[in-house]
Amino acid sequence: MKHAILGAGAVGGLIGAALAHEGHHVTVLVRPESLARHPSQLCLERPSGKIEAPVRLDTKLSTEVDVLWIAVKAHQLVPALNAIPSHGPRIATIVPLLNGMEHVKLLRSRFDHDRVVPATISVESERLAPGRVVQRSSFVRLALSGTGEHKLETVAARLRQAGFSCEFQANEKTMLWSKLAFLAPFALTGTASDKDKQGIFGDPAWRGRLECAVGEACAVATADGAAVDREKILATLESLLQLCEPPCRRMCQLAVCRSSTQSAARSSAVDGAMDSTCPQLANWLPESKNA
Repeated sequence: MKHAILGAGAVGGLIGAALAHEGHHVTVLVRPESLARHPSQLCLERPSGKIEAPVRLDTKLSTEVDVLWIAVKAHQLVPALNAIPSHGPRIATIVPLLNGMEHVKLLRSRFDHDRVVPATISVESERLAPGRVVQRSSFVRLALSGTGEHKLETVAARLRQAGFSCEFQANEKTMLWSKLAFLAPFALTGTASDKDKQGIFGDPAWRGRLECAVGEACAVATADGAAVDREKILATLESLLQLCEPPCRRMCQLAVCRSSTQSAARSSAVDGAMDSTCPQLANWLPESKNA
C-alpha cells in the first residue's frame, strides 16, 4: 500500500518508519525549506531495537495514496494542508492523529466525509532530528474510528506486526474525548502550576484542581454525546508516572502542555465548557485563557 505522512515529527515519523519497515511505500511530506536536510530514510529507535527504512520525500502530494496520515500540531493544520492540492492526486483514506475535536470537522468539510477516519495514538516518542525518532515507551496504542475498519484493517494488521496495539472503536466521539479529557486538564494544570505530574500530584491544592478539571471535561464530553469515565482517567494519570523512567519525566507531560496541545485542548474542552453547564473549566485557570 501507498502512504503519505503529513507532519514527520515524533508521531508521524514513528508511523512512517513502522509502515516503511513493514514493506509499505511511504512518502514524507516536508516543508520546502526542510527538504534538503531531511534524510531519505526514517530511523526509529525502540525499546526492542532500531529500525531504518527508506522513504520518498516531497513537498506536495504528487502521487495517489491509499492513506494520508496527518500528524501535525493543531495550530499547524491549516497551513500544512497547502501540501495537499485541492484537485490533486486521489487519496483513498485520511487518518488525522491530532488531539482535540475541531480538526475532524475541518477535514471533513474539505474532503469527502467518509474518507476522513479520525484516530488517536498514545505513545511516548520524541523526534531527535529530521528523520530520527525515539520511542521511549514499550507501548503504542492506536485507536481508529470504526467507520474505517473495512478500509484500514489490513494496515492495522501490519502495524500490529510492528508492535502496535490497534483497535477500531464504534463511538467516534468517545474515542476522541477519552484522550482529550485526559490531556486537556493535565495540559492546563501543568501550564498554570508550572509543575510536572509529580509536582501536581504532590500538591493537594493542584491535585484537587486537576481532578476538578477532569470531572468537568468529562461532563462536557458527556454533553457532546461521548461516554467517558472520570475515575478511569484519574487512574490513568496516577499510573502514568510509574510507566515512565526518570530520564523521560518530561515525556510524562506527553510533550503536551506548553504550546500547541494547550491550544487544541482549550478550544475543544474549555470552549465546550463555556457552552455547557460546566463553567469552571473555562474560569479556574485565568492565566492560560489567552495562551
